Amino acid sequence: MTGGTEAFPDLGRHCQHPDCNQLDFLPFSCNACSKIFCLEHRSYKSHECPNSEIKSRKVSVCEICSVAIETTGHDGDEEKKILETHQKSRECDPRKKKKPTCSVRRCKQVLTFSNTASCKSCGIQTCLKHRFPADHACCRPLASPPVSVAPNLKLLNTLAARKGKDCGSNSKAAASPSTPSLKAY
Repeated sequence: MTGGTEAFPDLGRHCQHPDCNQLDFLPFSCNACSKIFCLEHRSYKSHECPNSEIKSRKVSVCEICSVAIETTGHDGDEEKKILETHQKSRECDPRKKKKPTCSVRRCKQVLTFSNTASCKSCGIQTCLKHRFPADHACCRPLASPPVSVAPNLKLLNTLAARKGKDCGSNSKAAASPSTPSLKAY
């Protein structure tokens, strides 16, 4: 039975896991064994794929310098030998292990590609939590743009010319009942 229902025989496929045989309308094809599986059995581990090692990559991380070394196709003893030769080589440098951290005092957040911010005023690298100048005690605060004084002077001169006079042109209009009044509650 390849899939589908009586009404639609070409619709969907049955899971090829021996214990499942579920009809799945969005089946997954294993890229190692080329069998069809449902969502639950799509991983190599869940359907115990015999060819899972063919398409997979295996990486070991050096404990001294934190460099990833590909060990695909090698078993446990060979992996250890590969790591030992790496540690004896000049490529293994303990100074490489130190990852950059946030420059704010007492913040130990490791800076990665996705959580690093650079301050536009002082240029230091910080984590996203301390990206604003107020959060990292920025030594050079952002310079405020120059403020134009001319419009402010015109407003101040107009207010000074009034000398406490009412804003309305005549006092009767201000007292008329048709003018809405604002009340503070």
